Amino acid sequence: RRSKKSILDDYKNIIMTKVDDYGASAQAIYDFIKVKGYTGSYTTVRRFVMEYKKSCHKKATVRFETQLGYQAQVDWKEDFILYNKHNEPIKFSLFLYVLGASRKKYFELVMDRKQDTLFQCMIHAFEYTEGIPAEIWFDNMRTVVDRSSSNGIQVKVNDKMQAFAKDMGFVINVCKPYRPQTKGKVESLAKLMERLKVYNHEFENEHELIDIVKTFNNAINNETSQAIKKAPNEVWAKEKEYLRPLPSQEIIEHYTLSPITRKVSSESMITYGGHKYSVPTKFIGEVLVIKPYENSLHIYYNQKLIVIHPLSNKSLNYKEEHLIEILKSDALKYKEDDYIKIYARRHLEELDRLLEG
Repeated sequence: RRSKKSILDDYKNIIMTKVDDYGASAQAIYDFIKVKGYTGSYTTVRRFVMEYKKSCHKKATVRFETQLGYQAQVDWKEDFILYNKHNEPIKFSLFLYVLGASRKKYFELVMDRKQDTLFQCMIHAFEYTEGIPAEIWFDNMRTVVDRSSSNGIQVKVNDKMQAFAKDMGFVINVCKPYRPQTKGKVESLAKLMERLKVYNHEFENEHELIDIVKTFNNAINNETSQAIKKAPNEVWAKEKEYLRPLPSQEIIEHYTLSPITRKVSSESMITYGGHKYSVPTKFIGEVLVIKPYENSLHIYYNQKLIVIHPLSNKSLNYKEEHLIEILKSDALKYKEDDYIKIYARRHLEELDRLLEG
């Protein structure tokens, strides 16, 4: 028996693309393909979209429930308030992280939800679970998504978050509205945080509250999960073998150490370790962030790398182009460019000989 061709067959690829890439509604898709020549009913389109989304749900559920080490989910429990023994409110947020297969959970009490805080919490979660999954799902949070570059259809992950993911070795996914399974585990964890309310009036200060959260975190991972019928720690013992290792300590410290700042002097120099290093003259008077590594010093302005110096024992360390700028702006401002370049090179050679001697 020959199967009868559906009036929708010529448009199915278009429909699936619009659903997958943009989360388009059945009505929007119907209006779109009608212009392209579709003559069938809206009901036919709606039925196909519903069936296709159901199949997506099923595939997502299978993938998220079975693959060890494949994914984790991140979210915040925002503006949580508990009262200490003196009936004083302490307002905080909780960073929430859960591994998809084992349901191994990590949460951390924080006082803000800035991007640097998110990075540090995620690194703590990786250390706690002893590895990094292949992909991590996020909500449409400002610290992940560049709102100014997103148009409501396509999401643009901000550059700093993308760099963090690359350094750590995971892929970023932002939850789509019609796929609740992708974020269900972390939302369940958010509800679980309500159990902390029993600690109202049971702690003295913020430090005791942090200890309560840590103790609760460890206890949760030893309780039987209703979803997998086992304790998260029991399944995690196997899942951690599938997680990727953490990056080098140097990379981790890049995101966890407090930034070192220096103000640029009128000489267009910053000081580190008792030695001076040059920067472009346009940064005179600005506060820059410096990040020392084993053999080099990286200098940033507004998170943008502006210069790298080799770490040196010399008291003065100039880049030739910086010295030329400095001379042009002051001592040799009336001289020709070629003269200044020659003078700068000779000055650097003499300075090296002087410092070496």
